[in-house]
Amino acid sequence: MLSAIGTAFVLLGLTASLAGAVSGAVALVRGQGTASMRQFAWMVPAAGLGAFVVMEIALFRRDYSVSFVQQVGSDSIPAIFNFAALWSALEGSLILWAFVLGGYIAAVLIKFSSRRNDPLLGWAMVVLLGISTFFFALMAIPANPFQRVSVAADFVGRGPNPLLQDHVLVAFHPPMLYLGYVGFTVPFAFAIAALITGRLGEGWLVETRRWTVIAWGFLTFGIILGAWWSYEVLGWGGYWAWDPVENASLLPWLTGTAYLHSVMVQERRGMLRVWNLSLVCATFALTILGTFLTRSGVIDSVHAFADGEVGPWLLVFFAIITLGSVGLIGWRGDRLRSPGAIDSPLSREASFLANNVLFGAMAFVVLLGTVFPLFAEAFDGSRLTIGRPYFDSLGRPIAIVTLFLMAVAPVLPWRKASTELLQTRLFWPGVSSVGVLALAVIIGARGFWPVITFALAGFAGGAAMRQIVLATRRQGWRGFIGRTNGGMIVHLGVIVLAMGVAASESYKTDRVFTLEPGETAFVDGHSFQYDELGADRTSRRERTFARVIIDDQQEYQPARTRYTQQGMIVGTPSVRPGFTEDLYLVLDEVPPNPDGPIRLRVIIRPLITWIWGGGILMAIGTFLAVFPGPRRRGTDPVGASTTPPEDVKRDPLLVSAFRRLRRGVA
Repeated sequence: MLSAIGTAFVLLGLTASLAGAVSGAVALVRGQGTASMRQFAWMVPAAGLGAFVVMEIALFRRDYSVSFVQQVGSDSIPAIFNFAALWSALEGSLILWAFVLGGYIAAVLIKFSSRRNDPLLGWAMVVLLGISTFFFALMAIPANPFQRVSVAADFVGRGPNPLLQDHVLVAFHPPMLYLGYVGFTVPFAFAIAALITGRLGEGWLVETRRWTVIAWGFLTFGIILGAWWSYEVLGWGGYWAWDPVENASLLPWLTGTAYLHSVMVQERRGMLRVWNLSLVCATFALTILGTFLTRSGVIDSVHAFADGEVGPWLLVFFAIITLGSVGLIGWRGDRLRSPGAIDSPLSREASFLANNVLFGAMAFVVLLGTVFPLFAEAFDGSRLTIGRPYFDSLGRPIAIVTLFLMAVAPVLPWRKASTELLQTRLFWPGVSSVGVLALAVIIGARGFWPVITFALAGFAGGAAMRQIVLATRRQGWRGFIGRTNGGMIVHLGVIVLAMGVAASESYKTDRVFTLEPGETAFVDGHSFQYDELGADRTSRRERTFARVIIDDQQEYQPARTRYTQQGMIVGTPSVRPGFTEDLYLVLDEVPPNPDGPIRLRVIIRPLITWIWGGGILMAIGTFLAVFPGPRRRGTDPVGASTTPPEDVKRDPLLVSAFRRLRRGVA
């Protein structure tokens, strides 16, 4: 029964998406109304929600006649992991994608309900429905999650991958990533609509900037949660291994970050139009590429799903998105020329252009290191591995220059800055840099890369704090709200994260001990006393753990866990977090005799908690940036005139943005 209902929702979503996209495109070409498209569009979020709810019901009812439930369901896993099992494998992840995309489609319909006859909005909805058609088609043809299968009477279910059964972050990390991935569909749809209609001014950009900020914020927090999950679960003491699937999430983040910065130049000066269209299209295309890498089976990763039939579909869709975007931008090339030019290298627009180059270079480095082994294997069968040395050697210089730009860009004015102005505005950031550097050296910082990171982090942090202090002096507590001021808080989060990365990577201690019961190991002023082995058992797992007392205080229990249904043994680390350092314990080897020696790995990671704290600060800044900030008294963000200029009048979206700016709410 649930199989049939779920399949019906999938077919409803596919039919409504396809009918809405086709009817909308035909109506727009003929200059007719798009009422029928909107009616079909409302069925899409209903279908996505219905498929999601039906699958969750099937998982909680343990309806093993549904193919996906038989694949990941289990009678014994806790409720939260049973709920999260929906996105633990390929077919269920497509349901989540369709569900989130349906939510964004509903939000766009509600947001722009008063402008139903605007062709730009109509074409944007056609693009959204076309993308929805593709994902519902994946569920209907190559990856049907509701396929009905036979089931034995004594079948109890294997459950999801054991790595996805024991940490609460698995319930939050993937949905956050999906909210970010899918969220970039909205600005992409409006960019394509602007190219189709020829309305290439700043109207589409102004109306979609908050959608982009929201998507970027979800993706950012999802990446941080993924790194945290990796650190807490995988037992290797790290958080980022430059794994291809990790890189797949980083790529759209890099281009999306570049877009959020350069879009301000277009809004202010009408420049970088080709850059912005290219960046927003590249960001969405990279989300599809990341989906291909994760779900096609072409890579081996703890994050990737098993091989399936969706790989060719995703690759073709990626090609269509990429070639279509390039073709449309080339077609409109003559109309994308900027009306202005950069007046001086010492200007905010020049710094944003440099920022684009840096993020683009980093995206190229990551993309090359991720896909080159795949090309090598496809052409001559050789299996190559590109690891941390490649990414670190090329990525560190880019990150260092980016930190420098984060300090200089916020204090630069538009058009041109004098050296005297820069000296004045960079005085306190310079003092902050010297102070942070001195403190870092005093407490033991050594090595070129970490020391320069601390110095530039202090420099950038001082610049961000200067902007926040000035804003709060003018506007009180509302100085924290708005895209600019919220962005400075995001910068502070990046700076905290950068210092956490520099310290945790450069000053890490990693030692392995063989300990008899009652023996104590000493590392960097900490004692680790091994007491004895313990064990516990449930219906789904058997756990053997070591009782280890740290600094004669609290007991920690690193373990080896065997999951009975899969027959898989997983190491479970035990972590004592702290503001200045984490103590990380891994049980590498369990003796056959309970009284025998264990092999205990002790890892000490300075400031690694700052990475998670920086991520949380970035999320807070993103939240504040979504809300409209207060308008500064005595300034007019558009101009002295109270009526829109002629070039603004031609774009209904820009007229609306102009009016909101006049009211001081944008």
